[in-house]
Amino acid sequence: MSAVQNENAPKSGRTKKILWLTAGLMLVGGGVAIAYWTVGGSGTGTAATGTTSNILPVQTSTVTDMHPGDTAQTLTGNFTNGDEGPVYVGTVTASIDSITLAASAAPGTCDATDYILANAVMNVDAEVPVGFRQGAWSGATIKFNDKPTTNQDACKGAIVNLAYTIG
Repeated sequence: MSAVQNENAPKSGRTKKILWLTAGLMLVGGGVAIAYWTVGGSGTGTAATGTTSNILPVQTSTVTDMHPGDTAQTLTGNFTNGDEGPVYVGTVTASIDSITLAASAAPGTCDATDYILANAVMNVDAEVPVGFRQGAWSGATIKFNDKPTTNQDACKGAIVNLAYTIG
């Protein structure tokens, strides 16, 4: 009759040794897996700040029919901000850049003194978002300067070229 080993029988000494050896190796191997070295040190790096591109003030008001005795017309506008982020604008200053005489202008002089530009420095004090037609500015006025003792016929049909500066 052959001997049948009982599953509930105690393990042999050899089996117990293998189990203990395996458990011990796992503990040692596991200890190596979580072991590490520590060290201190230092380093350097840099971070760059971008620059802005020009923001453009754009006149949106249409000024027409300036003549002796007229009333002042308001200059208004907005901005084209092609920068990568919003740009702060403190002021917009209007100035008369030049006068373009009409092709049929009468002989004589027509210059910046023939026009009155008032409240030329306009406060904005705001950030202008990125894009076209952003923000707003207004407040300056322009009108024809009626010089009662001077012939101003050379100004008939003239174009007043305005310049705007952001501050």
